[in-house]
Amino acid sequence: MPLKAVILIGGPQKGTRFRPLSFEVPKPLFPVAGVPMVQHHIEACAKVPGLKEILLMGFYQPHEALSRFLAAAQQEFKIPIRYLQEYAALGTAGGIYHFRDQILAGGADAFFVLNADVCSEFPLQEMLDFQQQHGDTDSFVILGTTVQHYVEKPSTFVSEIINCGIYLFTPAIFQHIGEVFQRNQQELALEENSNGWQRAEVIRLEQDVFTALAGSGKLYVYKTDGFWSQIKSAGSAIYASRLYLNQYSQSHPERLAQNKPGGPIIRGNVYIHPTASVDSTAVLGPNVSIGEGVTVGAGVRIRESIILHGASLHDHTCVLNTIVGWDSTIGRWARVEGTPSDPNPNDPYAKIDSETLFRDGRLTPSITILGCSVTIPAEVVILNSIVLPHKELSRSYKNQIILSALKPCVLPRVHHASLPTRHCIRDSPSIPYHPSWMDLQQILAPSLVHSFASSAVVLGED
Repeated sequence: MPLKAVILIGGPQKGTRFRPLSFEVPKPLFPVAGVPMVQHHIEACAKVPGLKEILLMGFYQPHEALSRFLAAAQQEFKIPIRYLQEYAALGTAGGIYHFRDQILAGGADAFFVLNADVCSEFPLQEMLDFQQQHGDTDSFVILGTTVQHYVEKPSTFVSEIINCGIYLFTPAIFQHIGEVFQRNQQELALEENSNGWQRAEVIRLEQDVFTALAGSGKLYVYKTDGFWSQIKSAGSAIYASRLYLNQYSQSHPERLAQNKPGGPIIRGNVYIHPTASVDSTAVLGPNVSIGEGVTVGAGVRIRESIILHGASLHDHTCVLNTIVGWDSTIGRWARVEGTPSDPNPNDPYAKIDSETLFRDGRLTPSITILGCSVTIPAEVVILNSIVLPHKELSRSYKNQIILSALKPCVLPRVHHASLPTRHCIRDSPSIPYHPSWMDLQQILAPSLVHSFASSAVVLGED
């Protein structure tokens, strides 16, 4: 039967936990296991027999990188792929309702909906077979997976199955979404000074639609035993890369590097782009992804890391649990290391938790992130730190967020009541509180935050 797939990619207002990596490319295009994050979704959809079209849906403005990716993917997978831009963030159900005519065009009998920020085996054909075996023609399927969690003295039933953000719908779903839309319009009509049309269209599948369908007998859960994880933060991207690299041994063995005479030493699953230059004495793996045009010098050790396009790792550097940004440079004998935020290593299906940036007023130890065009000098140590783009460091750092590192400055004056009180000030005596990077994003205009490129602002602790 004719099928379609919709991939929800969000927009620039989302993915704030993915910064500073999402400053350079839209989050769905960030490389995970050597290919853009959303390409894993497209590959899975293209394998489903009868799938006629893939629609990417979000509220990104027209973007050259996105257009280039869609053209290349369409050519590679021999299937029409289009981007539908929402006029605003409409929620997981509002977007597909707004573009329902585009989804139903061509007489699609059913369509998949996939969130772009999930990592999975994508058992789409299995979900389709499950629907045909267990439901009527107007039933809907949610992909679920099992988790273990502890709740002390629960007052209600607590399920061990969570929603994976992957769905199979028939056109009948639009009737249920339309009912929510009509209800929203009626409620907003009673409110004064409200933009009823725009706000009524903001509809969430999980909260607004599924809760109403839960007792109707039309909503089914297909429980998968395969891997699954969210990709909300940079740390979760490294974990997702590990899961995809493990899957490559069966799905894409040609993408995995092998130990060869004259080549680098490979330990575990490693992806190396064909254009990368890696010295034969380097040791890579496990869970390493080397991007396009990367240079890896002699004696370099890389483990549990993603090295992005154009980066250069000089001789005898050590990179562990780190994402090295585009065109960044790490000097000789430098060590760049983070703290993994993995789930239980003894549970192959454990799910990674979303860590907060700060805990108890201190930076939460996590992976180290180097933004675009960062320069790390020789013989320094960068530990558990986040370095924003275009910074040239001159010394070692530990547990810090480095907004810039060129010369001292005084932060622009901001109304003190708007600043958090949990961080003590450093380097800026005119302001009694020290905002976190996320706080700065909320308090200051993005252009003002980026203007710190010529100032010295360091968040965290030595």
